[in-house]
Amino acid sequence: MSTVELTKENFDQVVTDNDFILIDFWASWCGPCRQFAPVYEGAAERHPDLVFAKVDTEAQQELAAAFEIRSIPTLMIVRDNVAVFAQPGALPEAALEDVIGQARALDMDEVRKSIDDEQGSTAQAETSTEA
Repeated sequence: MSTVELTKENFDQVVTDNDFILIDFWASWCGPCRQFAPVYEGAAERHPDLVFAKVDTEAQQELAAAFEIRSIPTLMIVRDNVAVFAQPGALPEAALEDVIGQARALDMDEVRKSIDDEQGSTAQAETSTEA
C-alpha cells in the first residue's frame, strides 16, 4: 500500500477509520526527510495491514502546529485514536521496524487505563491545590 497524504480536511476521517496509523511529518526542502522517505516507503510495503500517512508541514501548517511539530522529520504512531509514539529524527530501517513491532505489541486496554489513571491523578492534584 502506498502512503496516504494527510490534510486538515481528511485527517480526522483517516485517524477515525483506521486502528493503526504511522504519520511522517516532513517537508520537501528537508534533507533528513528525503533520506527517511525510502525507509518509510519500504516499511509501508512490508506492512500492508497498516496505514502509512504523510503530512507535508509546509502545505499543512495548521496540522503541524496542532501536533506541535518543532523539527522534521517527526514520526508519530496512532493506535485506536491514541498517539502511542512520537519522535523527531529520521529512523534507520531497523529502528523503524522495532518501533512498529513495539507499537503492535501494545495492549491498548492497558494504554487507555494508564491514560485514565494519569488524567485522574492530575485532576485530583488540581482539586487538592484549589482547596
